[in-house]
Amino acid sequence: MTTLFDPIDLGAIHLKNRIAMAPLTRSRAVEGEVPNPLAVEYYAQRASMGLIVSEATQISRSGQGYPNTPGIFTEEQVVGWKAVTDAVHAKGGKIVAQLWHVGRVSVSAYQPDGLPGFAPSAVLPDSGKAMTPDFALVDFETPRALTVEQIQAIVGDYAHAAEMAKKAGFDGVEVHAANGYLIDQFLKDGSNKRDDSYGGSVENRSRFMLEVVAAVVAVWGADRVGIRLSPSNGSNGTKDSDPETIFVHAATALRPFGLAFLHLIEGEPGSQMASWEGAPKLASKIRDAFGGPVMLNGGLTRELAQKAIAEGRADLVSLGVPALANPDIVARWEKNAPLNAPDKATFYGGGAKGYTDYPFLETAEA
Repeated sequence: MTTLFDPIDLGAIHLKNRIAMAPLTRSRAVEGEVPNPLAVEYYAQRASMGLIVSEATQISRSGQGYPNTPGIFTEEQVVGWKAVTDAVHAKGGKIVAQLWHVGRVSVSAYQPDGLPGFAPSAVLPDSGKAMTPDFALVDFETPRALTVEQIQAIVGDYAHAAEMAKKAGFDGVEVHAANGYLIDQFLKDGSNKRDDSYGGSVENRSRFMLEVVAAVVAVWGADRVGIRLSPSNGSNGTKDSDPETIFVHAATALRPFGLAFLHLIEGEPGSQMASWEGAPKLASKIRDAFGGPVMLNGGLTRELAQKAIAEGRADLVSLGVPALANPDIVARWEKNAPLNAPDKATFYGGGAKGYTDYPFLETAEA
């Protein structure tokens, strides 16, 4: 039987086990949206995991929506990330950059022109709050609907960010198309009210996603590109009236690329990634439609993770909070050892506390 500790190839990326670190926003970037020097230690500490997916990393200035999140579009950011990737590789790990544009989740405080952020349509999120650069929670602003020309410019921004990720030494990239951010806003009919070639039918709502993927694949090759989807997750007020139809179609449309992996969020009950009430469970159908390796995420314990692999719903799993609080999560799961408790007060912002100071198992047992 396949286990969590068996190796796997995701396209051209060879993993030593099937436990990945999910992207985790920590809001610790320094001036210029450059990764914090502490991030070098933070990521290297977790290099025993089969794959690290970097924290969500904006592809442009206008793609930012949270305080102190890193970018991957300037030379200074590349230098910061290169220190991270070098440290992870020195420990025998693999790391991909998650490429991110938040869309309507941004507010005017982040935009170069001081106006609201961009989205498929001028539709205000119906739940949640925006976060300003000083960590204040405020009401969302009604976004500006993108023109076709602006959409194409953003596709170009993804391609540029992919190039910069290659310069920074990453092993590949993951396109963030989940959690109510820009690509997800195009996919879901609750946020996409367009009547042009980017809205309406499932084919049209998938168009932006496919154009972004094609642009990134042109830089990296499909065997080093993954994508993250959240079919039944209503984060940032983004839902769809028929998630099965749009997301099975999206997975089917992605299949011909031959991507390295699909990172799928399907939250277990009670997890932060839990689906909205009544949302369908789609992992198995999406996996069949995609035809390539699927990484499952969403409140997975050791037992649930192994069960997902044994049942064929996933080829590997990704962990968020457990990886944040347990840099040696692989060793702990191998020994079925107790886990560190996460310090939620230090999740976002700050310094080393709650970032690089969680104890390793051998330290805790000493």
